Amino acid sequence: MVPQRYQIDASDTVRAANTGGTPVRDGNECYARVSVLTATVLLAFALTRVIHTPYYALNLSLAGIALIFNVNLNTAIAILAAGLSATGVAWLLRAHPSLEPGETLEHWLLPMLTTLVVGVTLYTLPSGFTWWAGFGIGGVLLVVVFLAEYVVVDPADTRYPFATAALTALSFAIYLILAVTLRSAGVRLFLLAPALFLAGGLAALRTLHLRLNPRTAGVNERWEFGWALGVALVGAQLAAALHYWPLTPVRFGLILLGPAYALTGLAASMAEGNPFRRAFVEPAVMLGLLWGLAIWFR
Repeated sequence: MVPQRYQIDASDTVRAANTGGTPVRDGNECYARVSVLTATVLLAFALTRVIHTPYYALNLSLAGIALIFNVNLNTAIAILAAGLSATGVAWLLRAHPSLEPGETLEHWLLPMLTTLVVGVTLYTLPSGFTWWAGFGIGGVLLVVVFLAEYVVVDPADTRYPFATAALTALSFAIYLILAVTLRSAGVRLFLLAPALFLAGGLAALRTLHLRLNPRTAGVNERWEFGWALGVALVGAQLAAALHYWPLTPVRFGLILLGPAYALTGLAASMAEGNPFRRAFVEPAVMLGLLWGLAIWFR
């Protein structure tokens, strides 16, 4: 007799369907799918080093300002790799027996952002050891993101708190990496501000959704789009203000990371019903710490 939804086996987790009681093993299949997905994305990045195509200039005019975008096949590969991550995560999560229909969309955000940032970073790195080091670190980040997104589907999983913390940390680490990369590459302001706006908004949105949604039965999910938009706007405006300052890339990134993390933490605390004075403490400490690191880094 197998009436329970969850059973524990000596080797890995055994899940039984509600009807029929047929057990489904998800551990090995999860790791196999993560391996295939990560290898496919990394293969796309590796191709950018062996495929060389001429640049094509896209000329656009916005409010009388001429904007020129230089794109080539590698640009398309990076965008397609991000789309591949989104569809790949949807495919990965189908192996999870606790997944409810229509719940995959929220799990696309961070994998897509991570893939885009890794692609942009690799694009700016010089060939040689530095590029391969970035390639390896990018692969590790992708594996961690994919596995963590798989784990957070089920709040009863013993790894759920660790996975939530990992996704939160990775969200802002990716934001920091993007800011440092764009600053190092000397990207123009009309590209810098939108990129950081998008990254900051997605990082805040995913973090708030993880923190404010315990996935309790009968409780509607909360999406704090207003707060995420506010975090994105503050980050983009601060990046625009600091764009012409003589700041090192690391210092530039840390200065931007401070308000992004602090505002997200403040939003989560206030949404949880904490008084403003209590909610303000942790964000203020983290803001001071990150800006202190920015002053320390030369």
